[in-house]
Amino acid sequence: MWLAVDLLLVGLFAVIGRLSHYGSLTIGGWWTTAWPFLVGTLVAWVVLTLTRRPPAAIGSGVVVWLGALVGGMVLRQASGQGTATAFVVVATLVLGLLLLLPRVGARARR
Repeated sequence: MWLAVDLLLVGLFAVIGRLSHYGSLTIGGWWTTAWPFLVGTLVAWVVLTLTRRPPAAIGSGVVVWLGALVGGMVLRQASGQGTATAFVVVATLVLGLLLLLPRVGARARR
């Protein structure tokens, strides 16, 4: 379940970004923005699986957050999409909130 949640939230991050910068949303535009971060998220999930970390743990959320962020930025740079400092700061904050808050909420409900 957490993999689907993480991918959905990273996809939402791309939707928010596209709408805030372009005022409209197309599948192609969304994909251009989303794929680097989705790949980074999947790489982080491979790490979680190999290390057998519980996906709902806040520490696992940090792994996913950093995987999505660092992987996404590396792939954006490699594909010529750019990584302006302001974008890195905003992406760090928004992805952190999106990927950590659900885990904090799940932990609080226990």
